[in-house]
Amino acid sequence: MSDTAALRRATLVGLVAILLWASLALLTTATGSLPPFQVLAIGFGIAALLGLSRAALRGSEGWRELRQPLPALALSTLALFGYHALYFIALKRAPAVEANLLNYMWPLLIVVFAGLIGGVSVRPGQWLGTALGLVAAVLLVTRGRSLQVEPTHVPGYLAALGAALIWSLYSVLNRRYANVPTAAITVACAGVAALGAVAHLLSEQTAVPTTSQWIVLVLMGVGPVGAAFWLWDHGTKRGDIALLGSLSYLAPLLSTLLLVASGRAQAHWIQAVAITLLLTGAWLSVRASRASR
Repeated sequence: MSDTAALRRATLVGLVAILLWASLALLTTATGSLPPFQVLAIGFGIAALLGLSRAALRGSEGWRELRQPLPALALSTLALFGYHALYFIALKRAPAVEANLLNYMWPLLIVVFAGLIGGVSVRPGQWLGTALGLVAAVLLVTRGRSLQVEPTHVPGYLAALGAALIWSLYSVLNRRYANVPTAAITVACAGVAALGAVAHLLSEQTAVPTTSQWIVLVLMGVGPVGAAFWLWDHGTKRGDIALLGSLSYLAPLLSTLLLVASGRAQAHWIQAVAITLLLTGAWLSVRASRASR
C-alpha cells in the first residue's frame, strides 16, 4: 500500500470513530440520573473487558500489543478520563445541545494545535476559523441575548470547554506515539474505569442501573467509548490530523439531530446559526491547512 493510500485509509478509519461519537450525547442523557463517574467507570470497564478478551484470544501476541511506554499510557489514560469526566458533567449540568456543541470546539482546536505544536504553519484562515468557533460558543451559551448566561449552567459550559481543550491536545500529542499498537488503548480504558470508580466512590452515591440503563451502558462501552477509541487512535497516528479535525464537525450535526429527534432537547434557531458558524470555521481551517501543504 502506498503512503498516500495508507494516509487516506487511516483518515477514513478516524472518520468512523467520529460517526460513532455522534451517539455519545444521546446515550449519556439516556443514562438519566446515574452519577457521571459511575457512568464513566462502567462504560470504560465494558470497553476494557472487550479489549482484554481480544488480547486473551490472540494469546502471547495479543498481550504484547498492550505494552507501551509509560508516557504514552499516562497521556491516553489521563486524557480519556479527563475528557469524559468533564463531558459527562457538562451534560448533567447544562442544556444537552448547548453543552454538546460547546464540546465540539475540539475539531477547530485540533487544527490550531496541529499548527502550534504539531509542526504545521498556522495560516490566517485557521485563525479565522477558530474565531468563528468562539463566536458560535458565545451564541450558544447566551442564545443571542447579550452576554447574559444562566448562572446555574456555567459549571456545565466550563466543563464542556475543558473537555474540548483536553481532547484536542490529546489528539495532536498522540501522534508522538505512532509506534505504540492501537490495541494498547485497552490498558488506558482499564485505567479510566479504575479512576472513574475511585472518583465515584469518593464523591457520589451509587445508583443501581435499570435494565434500560444497562443496555445504554453496554452500547456506550461497545461503541463511542469502546471501538471508537481504537479507530481514533489509528486515525490520529497515521491519518491526516487536520482533515480529521474538520471532518469531526459531522459529529455535532448528527449528535444535535439525534438529541432533538429523540425529544431530549428543544430545537432553537440559534443552534442552526452556531452550527453554520462552526462548519464555516472548519471549512476555512481545512482549506488553509491544504494550502500550507
